[in-house]
Amino acid sequence: MPYCNFRNKKIYYRIEGKGKPVLLLHGFGEDGNIWNKQVDALKKKNLLIIPDLPGSGQSEMLDGNATLEDYAEVIKVIADETVLMKEIENQFCLIGHSMGGYITLAFAEKYSSFLNSFGLFHSSAYADTDEKINVRKKAISFIKENGTEAFLKTMIPNLFSEESKKGQPELIEQLFNISKNISPETLIQYYKAMIKRAARASVLKSFKNPVLFIIGKNDTVIPLESSLEQCEIPSISTIHILQHSGHMGMSEEENLSNEFLSDFFQNFLQK
Repeated sequence: MPYCNFRNKKIYYRIEGKGKPVLLLHGFGEDGNIWNKQVDALKKKNLLIIPDLPGSGQSEMLDGNATLEDYAEVIKVIADETVLMKEIENQFCLIGHSMGGYITLAFAEKYSSFLNSFGLFHSSAYADTDEKINVRKKAISFIKENGTEAFLKTMIPNLFSEESKKGQPELIEQLFNISKNISPETLIQYYKAMIKRAARASVLKSFKNPVLFIIGKNDTVIPLESSLEQCEIPSISTIHILQHSGHMGMSEEENLSNEFLSDFFQNFLQK
């Protein structure tokens, strides 16, 4: 199993497939398994690198008050290792879901030369509003008092569209099973990192390579209007709206998500 070391912590990642390199970065309350349906569909034409962020899955939690910039440095270490392993050469595409998108932007801000493209999958370049910060602080208090499982049971259903909750209720249980072993301390560390994150619309503006946006029409976490607004910022944007999805389009509309990703990789990734 591939592991790298970051600040004396073991960080897990796996490598699947062959071809044009793509790193898939999961979001809050998930691990790399959230991308399994994409891995199965994309690995024939792409070399996929799928890490578990510190504290999630098989990766150890970082000490102290980690920031999104710290998590971006984790991605840099993984990228360096895969270059040394001859798995990738020079540049790759980085796709981030939700919090993974925030980390993607932090990475692009400092290491844009590593990227031939990147994508925000249900994510945003904007900082938290005061209202959002208050929601996150209340969630931190709830996690401290009630633990991971109780928190996830209240949070996870809200990530899906009403259509998905009625037609694919098993998706809620699948995500809960991925998330339930994440420690309360890790969830709190993630929330604090997101609260402190900087606005990075300037990254979208300065990045000269293609940027992919996959948006859920019924996403209550990243509202449609806000998502569409940021799509106008990059010089090269590819925009897809999942009409039946909330915040979890990779499972709510897996086939269409795979199609959008595959088309983007084939059209824009360097060989």
